[in-house]
Amino acid sequence: MKMTLLPRLALLLMACFSLPVNSAVIITGTRVIYPAAEKEVSVKMSNNGSGPVLIQSWIDNGDPKSSPETAKAPFYLTPPVNRVNAGRGQTLRIRYTGDALPQDKESIFYLNVLEVPPKVKNDDKKNMLHMAFRSRLKLFFRPAGLTAKAAMAAPSQLVWSQSGNRVTARNPTPFHVTVAYLTEDDKGENQVADGGMIKPGESLTFTLKKSVSRYYPVIINDYGARRVVNQTGK
Repeated sequence: MKMTLLPRLALLLMACFSLPVNSAVIITGTRVIYPAAEKEVSVKMSNNGSGPVLIQSWIDNGDPKSSPETAKAPFYLTPPVNRVNAGRGQTLRIRYTGDALPQDKESIFYLNVLEVPPKVKNDDKKNMLHMAFRSRLKLFFRPAGLTAKAAMAAPSQLVWSQSGNRVTARNPTPFHVTVAYLTEDDKGENQVADGGMIKPGESLTFTLKKSVSRYYPVIINDYGARRVVNQTGK
């Protein structure tokens, strides 16, 4: 379900700012989980700004340069385009088309939300910057049999190894595991390496910024919360 209503609205750049560089649209959650047994899942948004905004949404299969016209994903999304007044909300509904996807592991897609503020009347004819904000959230399709309880346990099953300042995590689970960063303390406060997402059955290597006797991965779970886990296999 694609509509060409907002063609090429990323940035209309001129010389100086006339709008605050802040997104007015707040999206509930930082990722979307789609259990295969569900007929549809919903994503709630709200406009916390002072004026109406136009929102265009689409789902892609991993191309960050995707547009509503080029994106490919086995989902219907409604409404693809909508206007949200200040102080009001909108719910996006996502429905799986039934196209073939792996049944033994999660598949990942991305939900794009493009927010375009209304044009400002330019009475004094000053140069203006008209900003369009795009949010991109991970969407995990979770086949039947892969439970939320098992997903929560997946980070603890990562197998870690270290060689010098390089730390590698192997993911033997059918779930995507997102590491926010690595720390040198079990409270998750002193960051020593950047993070990344480890796909099912794959490995990812992190580079330590300094020598540490022990490191702790900080994981982002289904709810967007962060927690420290003890690594194994070191």
